[in-house]
Amino acid sequence: MKAFVFPGQGAQFVGMGKDLYDNNAVAHEMFEKANEILGFRITDLMFAGTDEDLRQTRVTQPAIFLHSVILAKTLGEEFCPDMTAGHSLGEFSALVAAGALNFEDGLRLVSARAMAMQKACELKPSTMAAVLGLADDVVEAACAEVEGVVVCANYNSPGQIVISGEIEAVAAASEKLTAAGARRVVPLKVGGAFHSPCMEPARAELAEAIAKTEIHEPVCPVYQNVDAKPHTNPEEIKANLIAQLTSPVRWTQSVKNMIADGATEFVELGPGKVLQGLVKKIDSAMVVSGRQ
Repeated sequence: MKAFVFPGQGAQFVGMGKDLYDNNAVAHEMFEKANEILGFRITDLMFAGTDEDLRQTRVTQPAIFLHSVILAKTLGEEFCPDMTAGHSLGEFSALVAAGALNFEDGLRLVSARAMAMQKACELKPSTMAAVLGLADDVVEAACAEVEGVVVCANYNSPGQIVISGEIEAVAAASEKLTAAGARRVVPLKVGGAFHSPCMEPARAELAEAIAKTEIHEPVCPVYQNVDAKPHTNPEEIKANLIAQLTSPVRWTQSVKNMIADGATEFVELGPGKVLQGLVKKIDSAMVVSGRQ
């Protein structure tokens, strides 16, 4: 069985999607439609902007989403998922590719999510850090012992967890984790504490946008970040998308569940190769490939 997976924030690079735009009429049309919906030429920033341009959340999230979903569209019959999943932002790409959301609504939601997250980041300084080489329960225990907001935000693969929260709390947890034997604790260059309680203002704003959006039953199960389980029910999908902003991305658990449910091959669609690497760390026997 084939699982198609979609990357999240951090996978962007200058020039992403340009080959699609130049060489495929359907892709060209979809990119131009996106420029119209967003009210600015995101294609200019994707194809010829600077790294700094692409790091702005309002640009990064729609850019990665567009690259991923347009790529899936141009594959035609090659895109034949038995299941899909996306990492954080990538969950929206997975839902559009699987037919649960139409392209235009998906892009509007991603843009609304990016703007809401940007605003939440500006309300209170916050950050994230990657913790390498420790078991999940050790990281969870260290976060629980620290005063202030710091939580496990991304369970990326065994021995790779991202923590997220208030700057002082993340710093205190980082010290504890280093002392506990972490191979490395790496501060991340992000705008704020994604997938933590710090995103509560953004969650409320996104909930309003999602409530007004029609979600259909997807063509295959979509494994959602919040509980790592397969979903096809539109109301469950909506609730999980809203909860996702303040909940951890359970990527390790999602991949393990997809494998348990029969996945034998993972194909990453979109910029970069991050998810291919994570899948291999979770199960080295898996066949992985990617298209960008």
